[in-house]
Parts: sequence; structure tokens; C-alpha cells
Amino acid sequence: MTRTIVIGVGNPILSDDSVGIRIARDVQAQMAPDERVDVTEMYAGGLRLMEAMSGYDRALIVDAVETGDGPPGTIHTFSRQDLRVMRNVSGVHDTSLAMALQVGDRLAVPLPAEIRIWGVEIGDGASFGEELTPEVAAAVPRVVRDVLGALQC
Repeated sequence: MTRTIVIGVGNPILSDDSVGIRIARDVQAQMAPDERVDVTEMYAGGLRLMEAMSGYDRALIVDAVETGDGPPGTIHTFSRQDLRVMRNVSGVHDTSLAMALQVGDRLAVPLPAEIRIWGVEIGDGASFGEELTPEVAAAVPRVVRDVLGALQC
């Protein structure tokens, strides 16, 4: 039995930075109950995110990104092999997800064979607020649909 974890990463009170959490909540609400899939929210990245994936065969992660490679609402996809530094999978009090995964590998932590990441380009990740900007909100249904589709594979 393949076990999958869907992780929405972000800060629920920082406007666009909450997009990963919003998407995870929508995925949870729209998916049929499945004992092989867990959906969770994370408010920190790096080592904590790596630990949350431990023991799963597959991890689907959604987060806010600030790459400058498109306007707010642009959807980027990454695999473990082309992992970029994302807004919440790295931080000053932790390490990047890429580095955390390397540490996990060296310590023989049972990490997923497949890690897929959706990053939504954000415009306002620093202002306090519980609403997404319109451009970022428009990306939410598309990413939810993509994640739900990935769960069918």
C-alpha cells in the first residue's frame, strides 16, 4: 500500500503566504476519504518538513514562492531533483528542504521516493491578513485540481 502525505506549508495570518495551507484544506475537503492519504498543514520548513514526510512513500507539498519568474498567481512545479529555495521550506531558524533531505538521506531517514512540489508565486507574503490577493486566489483551484489528480496516480 502506497502512503502519501499532502503538506500545505505557510503562515495562515500572512496574506499570500497562506496559499499552501488554503490549498491543503481544499484538497482535504474535496477528496474522498482514503486511509492511504494524510493531509496536513505545516508552519515551518526545513528539518520539520523533512520529518513530517518520514515514513511516507510519496509527498505532495504546496507552498508560496517568490522566484521572480512570473507574476503573482503563477504556478511552478518542482521535484526533489530540481528543488529551489522556497519561501517556507527554508528559513533563518532552520535549513532549506534540499539540505534537510540530504541530512535525512545521510541519517537513513525513511523518506519518500517521490516528492512533488507546487509553488504559487506570491505578491504579498508579509502583510498580516487572512485573505489572499486576487491573483493568488485565482491559482488555488488549479493547484487543488492538480494535487487531486496526482493523488489518483
